[in-house]
Amino acid sequence: MGADKERDVARRGFDVADAVPLLLDAHGMVSGWTARAERLLGYQAAEVVGRKFADLLAPEDAERLPDLVERCRSDGDWAGPMTARHRQGRPVPVVVRATPTVAPRGRSSLLVLLSELAGSAGWDMSRGTLEQMVAGSPIGIAVVDTDLRYVWSNAALEQFGGGPAARRLGLRFADVQPGLDAEAVEAQMRHVLTTGEQVVGYEHVGSVRSAPLRETAHVLSFTRLDDDRGRPMGVYYTVVDVTERHRARQRLALLDRAGEHIGRTLDVMVTAQELADVAVPGLADFVVVDLLETVLRGAELPPGPLTDSERVQLRRAGHRSLYEDLPRTVVETGAAVAYLAGSPPVRCLTTGRAWRQEQLDPLALEWAAGAPGGRESTFLELGLQSVMIVPVRARGVTLGVTTFFRRRHQNPFDADDLNLAEDLVSRAAVCVDNARRYTRERDAALVLQRSLLPRRLPEQDAVEVSACYRPADELTGLGGDWYDLIPLSGARVALVVGEVPGHGIDAAAAMGRLRTAVRTLAAIDLPPEEVLAHLDDLTARSAREEGDGRESGDTPEGPVGAGCLYVVYDPVDGRCAMAAAGHPAPAVVTPDGTVTFVDLPQGPALGVGGPPFEAVELSLTEGSTLALHTDGLLAHGEARPVATGRDRLRRALEGATTALEQGCRAVVDALVPARPYDDVALLMARTRRLDPGQVAAWDLPADPAMVAEARKTATRQLDHWGLDELVFTTELVVSELVTNAIRHASGPVRLRLIRGRALVCEVFDGGATAPHLRHPRAMDEGGRGLLLVSQLAQRWGTRFVPQGKIIWAEQSLTGPSV
Repeated sequence: MGADKERDVARRGFDVADAVPLLLDAHGMVSGWTARAERLLGYQAAEVVGRKFADLLAPEDAERLPDLVERCRSDGDWAGPMTARHRQGRPVPVVVRATPTVAPRGRSSLLVLLSELAGSAGWDMSRGTLEQMVAGSPIGIAVVDTDLRYVWSNAALEQFGGGPAARRLGLRFADVQPGLDAEAVEAQMRHVLTTGEQVVGYEHVGSVRSAPLRETAHVLSFTRLDDDRGRPMGVYYTVVDVTERHRARQRLALLDRAGEHIGRTLDVMVTAQELADVAVPGLADFVVVDLLETVLRGAELPPGPLTDSERVQLRRAGHRSLYEDLPRTVVETGAAVAYLAGSPPVRCLTTGRAWRQEQLDPLALEWAAGAPGGRESTFLELGLQSVMIVPVRARGVTLGVTTFFRRRHQNPFDADDLNLAEDLVSRAAVCVDNARRYTRERDAALVLQRSLLPRRLPEQDAVEVSACYRPADELTGLGGDWYDLIPLSGARVALVVGEVPGHGIDAAAAMGRLRTAVRTLAAIDLPPEEVLAHLDDLTARSAREEGDGRESGDTPEGPVGAGCLYVVYDPVDGRCAMAAAGHPAPAVVTPDGTVTFVDLPQGPALGVGGPPFEAVELSLTEGSTLALHTDGLLAHGEARPVATGRDRLRRALEGATTALEQGCRAVVDALVPARPYDDVALLMARTRRLDPGQVAAWDLPADPAMVAEARKTATRQLDHWGLDELVFTTELVVSELVTNAIRHASGPVRLRLIRGRALVCEVFDGGATAPHLRHPRAMDEGGRGLLLVSQLAQRWGTRFVPQGKIIWAEQSLTGPSV
């Protein structure tokens, strides 16, 4: 009774067409092995033919196999569940059906059919049930052969056009859907045929035959079909219409783009042009933005729409077209534009309500008066067929009007498009109104800002750098925080971040003075602690001078109490020195993502007096990232412990992307609100190391005879670097610097060449006096060495080190300095 039950379970829904066949001889040895059996159990034919079938089963099933074979021979066949063993050792639950057969020459054998149970929830469904499911699926399904010609499709595919399934037979994709990019679709099919890799979620946009004038989006998935031997027979693919989802995604993307690109400045004309740029081609083919002339002047306007009695004076503030032939009829940006009385743009201005028309009268004239050439064009001549007009309104005031057109064979504007246009224009209108309100203040502030903060950081080889600045003063965009990157000699760089108390123009002016002073001190090439000491003296002296000239009761202004962090990084050996004056220590992100904070002694704020500044020096692994920031990054106007702010910064740095620019902005966005309580500056620098092959150094005896040898050595090195065009000038520079060191200094002499963006020649000696540039007279026999170096080099100078000094000269390898 148990055997009958087992047989019933095994036979229920057993589909012979889906089973894996193999053949056993009279002794239970495997005599026939198929490719499908190889895919199921992992064994190749050479590994199993001539081997006992019991060896491929679990031990408990192998023990009962002889009895089952005898039952099969006596009863005619046998079916039941068993557990096979995969070549990799894992169990494979299967249903086994064994049937006795007679092989050629009268030899008896067993035909064994295996059907896998594990991981197949629908194993007991019959082929008829599966075919019914596929044919009746609401998803379009089709099968093409290896020539990409249709051999089968279901009824759901007919919703996309192309006729019934019988009409598709033998045709290719391009024959059925000429409005779609057939080459792209067939390229996916060929890829699947060639590689066997499944392609899922391939999105395709175009016009199908069932809707030739409407852009539709579809998601296709492709799977290769193989025969029993694993040879490709064709491709099976499915189609799902995702047009509504595609359009919704486009609308969201357009609004996201508008939020990113509209209102980036407080310039009325720029903002209007940004609105037109964002709307084309995402929403319309042609967009014009016309604003009232009084808006461009920054004048105050009465609330509400314009009255009929007012004379509408507009100027073209922005326009964008998808087609080259359309702008020939458009008024130039900044020029006056007039619309005919009673035309839709004038009605929108006077009513304050948007207007839409799906199909324009092709023979109607355009609404603008005084068209170029003295002739007005019809909408048919312009190819315009659908229009939306949306008034530009913000805070109850009408500022102008925006007109959206579509032409040729695009979909007419619908109600959803009008809602999107109103949302888009309303966002831009607020930005336009802000620009109108603050035009005068903005112009003055932007001029000052451009003169204070670096427009772009200089290119150099020491670090990859990105900066983000977010002021607390929303109106002017100015504050007292600043950052800078200053190239130094020997391929080194100085990284600077600082902050001045206060906000707005006063703080920005004080910041500009400090930044200029830091750049001047950096040019002297002093150590970080000495740079801050000089900066502290300068700040205190400036405060005293301003205090002497200030009348009683005036509030002190200036950089007193400012903070500054000064870091010097050397890409030759990865050494980094830094000192701080009343400023947070930087964070260091190692290449593996670990974030630590430098244990940096905190010196006093600038100008307030106190103990001397101290510097620390550390070695950074290549690819480490220094995060220099002002204290506004750690607090939002509420008292928080320093440790709490550091923990938040550590988490933000750990979660930042590897791309430095995006990571820098992501850190600021994660820690700072859109309207911060304090100014925020973040400078992130990822360290680089010069390749050892870019640096060459030689110790030279203090012997005048070694000057010639130094020239030859430098020439050989330049030849190795492929810098033959610099051999002549470098020989002169090396000769003069080495001669100067041997003649005027004591101790060892060391020559070093560095190849980066510039060729740097450095000569070290033990002297403690700096050389001076002389201007010899015509008959003088000497004194022209450094003068010659200054003429040949792009930059030159001297820096002092603990053991002496280094005289250096640079020759550009990238063209003139910017």
